[in-house]
Amino acid sequence: MSTLQQAPPPDAEVVCSWVLASTVELKGLRRSLNLALRNADTAAGDHLGDVPERMVLVATELATNAIRHGLAPTEIRLLRTGELYVLDVADHDVDTIPEPSEAQPQDSGGRGLALARSFALDVGWYCTTTTKHVWASFTPDA
Repeated sequence: MSTLQQAPPPDAEVVCSWVLASTVELKGLRRSLNLALRNADTAAGDHLGDVPERMVLVATELATNAIRHGLAPTEIRLLRTGELYVLDVADHDVDTIPEPSEAQPQDSGGRGLALARSFALDVGWYCTTTTKHVWASFTPDA
């Protein structure tokens, strides 16, 4: 799967959002995102299976990349359209294009986009005049 240079579905609605300033806040993001997904699952009668676990892992990786390599603040949004869930992570460094790194097994990082592509249905990115967004989409069946 390649990384698409496009925005997520325009009809996706914001379910929850978070603003992070440091990696210390990732634990709270993971807990809150998992809860938001479980509540969405119950409210809609869906059966998300392992989607919450995959989304929490991808959120952690993408948010870590944005915090470490982007410009603050890092903004994370959980979007939904029908059965499609989209994780959108933004920072304010519009001059750097998201690219998978050539991380080696002994490296401690550099696998965020590769992990997102492994666990998500689609992965993409886009820029506005002030923010760069990296997104990943998930469905219960994929």
